Amino acid sequence: MATFNVQAPIDKSWTLFLDRDGVINVENIGSYITNWQEFEFCEGVQDAMKHLSDVFGSIVVVTNQRGVGKGIMSKEDLKIIGEQMTNAIVSTGGRIDKIYACIATEDTDPNRKPNTGMAHQAKEDFPQINFKHSVMVGNSISDMEFGKRMGMHTVFLTSKHQPYQLPHDLIDEQYSSLKEWASTIKTVEMVG
Repeated sequence: MATFNVQAPIDKSWTLFLDRDGVINVENIGSYITNWQEFEFCEGVQDAMKHLSDVFGSIVVVTNQRGVGKGIMSKEDLKIIGEQMTNAIVSTGGRIDKIYACIATEDTDPNRKPNTGMAHQAKEDFPQINFKHSVMVGNSISDMEFGKRMGMHTVFLTSKHQPYQLPHDLIDEQYSSLKEWASTIKTVEMVG
């Protein structure tokens, strides 16, 4: 079992929702990661993912990828990036159970964050998901809004924005990186 700063006990019944760009990989701000050669893990992410895989029962990625809808990259490009990313994380002891990507260009699309379609897709695929026992980690306010709309605990990463003044209606915790946040989650032995 592990504990948040807010002292909510977390264990394998919890689900971790992660944004991709700026959380798992270095974001190409103002553009897109269009192929695996452009993909670069954020510092410490693979170690963080190994640790988080020991804590959370399910880990899913929810990512807006409008570059596909705009024709800048193909669905196949996106699929290859996801497969290579997952394989690299698995090779260092971590895991990603599934990746959900919204390729729509319209903000009104039900799957485009902050809309909650990808959360509902995840719940269909993983019926054990309890949104009250879920964490959303992202680096945009739309990620935080997505999490809060589903009743999740939210963690904001300041990889492309200045830190927000806390307390904040949409942000429960704030860190510089996934590595920094993961280091605050201590695995606690069950006292029997």
